[in-house]
Amino acid sequence: MNTLSASVTTRELRDGLADVLGRAGYAHERVGITRHGKLAAVVIGVEDLEALEAFEMSRDLADLAAAKAADSGERISLAELRAELDG
Repeated sequence: MNTLSASVTTRELRDGLADVLGRAGYAHERVGITRHGKLAAVVIGVEDLEALEAFEMSRDLADLAAAKAADSGERISLAELRAELDG
């Protein structure tokens, strides 16, 4: 992951939580948190979270539009579905 501004261990995070939060919230840095040498979490600012949520929403809306376009409108009843699954 090359978009991280920095990384700290969980031990460093315990000692410097306020600094990490400041870097994420005010300096707009993405700070990786490592545990046993592996990336375990990332602290991001609210603006990054909002941008991520907006991206996810636009992707979900695009997927919905594609699914609606591909929908033939054909439906089956619950009884027909159960018969198909049991058979």
